[in-house]
Amino acid sequence: MLARHHDPIAAIATASGRGAIGIIRISGKGLGPIIEAVCGRELIPREATYLGFLDRDGQLLDQGLALYFPGPRSFTGEDVLELQAHGGPVVLQLLLARCLEAAKSPNPKTGSTRLEGLRVAGPGEFSERAFMNGKLDLARAEAIADLIDASTELAVRSASRSLTGAFSRDIRGLREAMVSLRLLVEATLDFPEEEIDFLRKADASGQLLGLQQRLAEVLRRATQGALLRDGIKVVIAGQPNAGKSSLLNALAGVELAIVTPIAGTTRDKVQQTLQIGGVPLHVIDTAGLRESVDEVEKIGISRAWDEIKSADVVLFLHDLTRSHLTDYNTAEEQIRVKLPLGVPVVNIWNKSDTLTALPKVDGICLSAKTGAGIDQLRNELLSTAGWQNTPEGVYIARARHIQALTLAATHIDAAQQHLLLMTSPPIDLLAEELRLAQNALNEITGEFTSDDLLGEIFSRFCIGK
Repeated sequence: MLARHHDPIAAIATASGRGAIGIIRISGKGLGPIIEAVCGRELIPREATYLGFLDRDGQLLDQGLALYFPGPRSFTGEDVLELQAHGGPVVLQLLLARCLEAAKSPNPKTGSTRLEGLRVAGPGEFSERAFMNGKLDLARAEAIADLIDASTELAVRSASRSLTGAFSRDIRGLREAMVSLRLLVEATLDFPEEEIDFLRKADASGQLLGLQQRLAEVLRRATQGALLRDGIKVVIAGQPNAGKSSLLNALAGVELAIVTPIAGTTRDKVQQTLQIGGVPLHVIDTAGLRESVDEVEKIGISRAWDEIKSADVVLFLHDLTRSHLTDYNTAEEQIRVKLPLGVPVVNIWNKSDTLTALPKVDGICLSAKTGAGIDQLRNELLSTAGWQNTPEGVYIARARHIQALTLAATHIDAAQQHLLLMTSPPIDLLAEELRLAQNALNEITGEFTSDDLLGEIFSRFCIGK
């Protein structure tokens, strides 16, 4: 543990602004003297006590509840004090300042500082303490922040599932199976003349196949959880007056973007986060793509292409009323060849309400004006992004989890290829691939994690968590 992990820490643990209740949280060792200074009495562990919070002169600052959790039976594994006061920002700042001041003042009984080194906590530092002290693994700690940030009911349920350890248990199960297989393989290194029969009799190939299948299922669930956490970035692109702003309004169900018959009305991106089937969609309406001499419009078009390059899905919007025009189709092809490779493109043919018979096209015919075909588009968006309508068992996950699981799967596949060479299997290479796969899984729960990665993860948490 770094030196800063031993400092006692304090912070306001509730969101900024006014509220009925605000919480000050303190974590460290030996909180008794500061409890006595601020609360004026000792506290019974794990029992809420209603009392007054005192300033340096013993005058009342506020009244509320105080709870004391002696370590290691606390969230952080250290002694934890929570002061629940009235939720005014000035009240909470005064109470936090009083705690910091009391920590530096001498204890009348001993003459020494009440709580040496007490400082304001950084973002996520309470959760980091819980991880460092073995109260949470890294995946569960991250689930705390994901639960707070969840924007849909499905995301909340998935984050709760991860917080209670479902994701971690599956990772541990994979790791235990991998350790058993590693022990089996590495045992053969001491008996090279018997390695082939030994591995066959132990059904090493069957064990490895079972491990592949279990890992694939965990990766599937984690990928679904990553969609719930991060959502899908959807960019609407096309020529001016194709109906991009109307489509955004139709998907949102409200008038978000200005719609006029004048080409080039949208000069900059308009973004809105929607929910489809519990999955957040970050839909971006962009400027019409065309050659322009207008400097402002050119900036908007440049930004549109930037958004397209970073999209998860591009909705390429076509105008059915102009699809027979040569100039229009030439411009369409110029846009098509510039679309980035690797980004899924859904072709949308708009203004179907203007035709009596719909043509056969590659994509979805709809009317942003009447809403016809919008439900089909919503389903297509989820399908293109990889969402499967089976939320049961899905746990929240992050990009780093997906990367680690994918890396583990790559090493397992390589191990399987080595094992198939049964006439002369390279046992040392097989053992190494299994070791690397296990290390990748260890990064998810934090058994094998660099301090730099920990700093990056917890710095994105709220202060007070």
